[in-house]
Amino acid sequence: MSTEPGYFLVATLVGIGATLFMDLATMLLARVTHAPAPNYCLVGRWVGYMREGMFTHPSIADAAPKPSECRVGWIAHYVIGVAYALVLIALLPGSWLGRPTLLPPLLFGIGTVVVPFLIMQPSFGLGIAASRTPNPSQVRLRSLMAHALFGFGLYIAAVGVSYALHIHG
Repeated sequence: MSTEPGYFLVATLVGIGATLFMDLATMLLARVTHAPAPNYCLVGRWVGYMREGMFTHPSIADAAPKPSECRVGWIAHYVIGVAYALVLIALLPGSWLGRPTLLPPLLFGIGTVVVPFLIMQPSFGLGIAASRTPNPSQVRLRSLMAHALFGFGLYIAAVGVSYALHIHG
């Protein structure tokens, strides 16, 4: 399926579904635990500064806001989710979408936590794996939980897309 145009549609649907699942679950967790929810406006600020050639910041939170940063951040967040789904589906056998199993997307989702740990958090001025934050362990755990939820969301979305589009393995 990886060379068919339908591959991109399926991966897009799975990526959007997984990202939406992660967002709803992390919002619920934030309410229950009174922990701060992820701020994708800061992702938009980061992207805005990238256009000017600035990729790292002493503190992205202290950087001047960019126009439409929240909209840009949320769009980037979903584009990243779709890109991850494209990679996952490309790595798995074509038959996986016909009969999705939990372990591959869950492990993949957990593995994607290296991106915020090694790229985003240092670029935001938070240090590698949030080492410069007041409570690095808490930030790391929240990141890990969000990415595990994304992995579970990849599975849930793949099951839904497989069912809705009648994909058979």
